[in-house]
Amino acid sequence: MKAVILAGGSGTRLYPVTMAVNKHLLPIYNKPMIYYPLSLVMLLGIKDILFIVNPDDLVAFENLFGNGKHLGINITYRVQQKPNGLAEGLILAEDFIKDDNVCYMLGDNVFYGHDLVKIMAEAKKEVEKNGGAYVFGYYVKDPERFGIVEFDDDGNVISIEEKPSKPKSNYAVVGMYFYDSKAVKIAKEIEPSDRGELEITSVNEVYLKQGKLRVKLLGRGFAWFDAGTHDSFLEAGEFVATIEKKTGLMIGCVEEIAYRNGWISHEQLIELAKPLAKTDYGKYLLELANSQEV
Repeated sequence: MKAVILAGGSGTRLYPVTMAVNKHLLPIYNKPMIYYPLSLVMLLGIKDILFIVNPDDLVAFENLFGNGKHLGINITYRVQQKPNGLAEGLILAEDFIKDDNVCYMLGDNVFYGHDLVKIMAEAKKEVEKNGGAYVFGYYVKDPERFGIVEFDDDGNVISIEEKPSKPKSNYAVVGMYFYDSKAVKIAKEIEPSDRGELEITSVNEVYLKQGKLRVKLLGRGFAWFDAGTHDSFLEAGEFVATIEKKTGLMIGCVEEIAYRNGWISHEQLIELAKPLAKTDYGKYLLELANSQEV
């Protein structure tokens, strides 16, 4: 399976700061927002990763990640000329995905919860084995802002609707999707919505009509932030800060994950930490390296 992380868009909900800086590069507490979806992909063991970025932001992402070699992964980039909807990311990634399955992540979504990676791994395994689409639902108070999924009394999915004026449930589909190799073809065949965008909900609707959409609900033990608004951006940062200060462990530390995965050596970890040594982030990496010394 490959991974595609959508990090384009205009970030209008975070104006005026995003008039100058891509929102995915803004800090959620002590690291760029984009580290959080990237870290989950890496925790799944996925090494081939594509970032979809704006033309003006390509250099900034390349300066941050390069080709990913320093993390033991393979990073490539595609430019999205203008935001035409979340499903367009799948189309732009066609040459990258090819005939593979894909984990499709939104770059402004932050997730946390017990056994989260285990649950994601189950979704990955399900799609690799049986195809189709596997997405996740989360209870929200403002369902009119999201793609909303409806269930029957037996828990079966019966409808999915983008930003409904009269929501049929309070369960939003979050920005983490697992698709089989047919996703690109489906995305290319859907029609733009009334908003003029290619909606990811439309892709999910096709899978639903085919009887190949599975939705797993993330319960109270999970936190999800769509960090594209000022309030949710602040809430996500405060949440990460609280967890890290209480546990002494970092969320979304890509260097740590690369090291624990065996993708980089002890010496490489130290080299990555040295330029950051004056920061708590760098000190954390150095402590990790020292604790692992034999």
